[in-house]
Amino acid sequence: MKSTMSRVAVAVSVAATLGLTAACGGGGEEDKAEKKPSAAGSASAAENGDDGAGKTALTEAQLKEAALAKGDVKGYKIADMPAEDMPAETVPAQPAACQPLANMFFFTSDPQAKARAGRTVTSEDELSASVISLALAAHEQDDAEKVMADLRKATESCDGYEHVGNKYSGIEALTAPEQGDEAVAYKMKGDIEGAEIPMSFTVVRSGSTLIGFYSMNMLDADKAEVPDAILDAQVAKVEKAAG
Repeated sequence: MKSTMSRVAVAVSVAATLGLTAACGGGGEEDKAEKKPSAAGSASAAENGDDGAGKTALTEAQLKEAALAKGDVKGYKIADMPAEDMPAETVPAQPAACQPLANMFFFTSDPQAKARAGRTVTSEDELSASVISLALAAHEQDDAEKVMADLRKATESCDGYEHVGNKYSGIEALTAPEQGDEAVAYKMKGDIEGAEIPMSFTVVRSGSTLIGFYSMNMLDADKAEVPDAILDAQVAKVEKAAG
């Protein structure tokens, strides 16, 4: 699938460019404490389940307005995501219990979103080896809650899977950020075309809108994470758009 190849090509290119520099830079930033799975996201959802219950899906125009744009986050370049990185169809994964994770890699879901908007985010720091993508997905609220529940279950029950010819392993739930109405976070490694790529995902539900964040880094697994500045700015824009 072309979308897999385009993301990997970017990651490999960045890694190749920075390889020599990275060899000298290990341990420059503080190591973050290992995150443990938490019920914080689901607890938040339970506490706020009645707030905005039944919110209708945002329109495509509203999604585009809510998505991050140039100048929204200092230190990052933001551009529209290529269409091939957001295929409309879902492709079966093996085992089926991991399907929600496979879907999120391409920002798809079951139930399908009524509209989506995607962005690629690139650090202005030329020494950064991270590749970051995000997508907004408009759902009816019941559907959005189901997607989140399925994702949470998959992070707890799925050890690894195969999808479109690639293998994914080391799936581990992470502490979800306290954003939106609920959130799910997890990490894994992808064996894609012979390249082992550490990656992390954070998915936030704000009312009926899902906000998916995806980051990978071939040089430093600890940096395969979604920067707080990007997550905070995007969630804030969605909340403002939803009113």
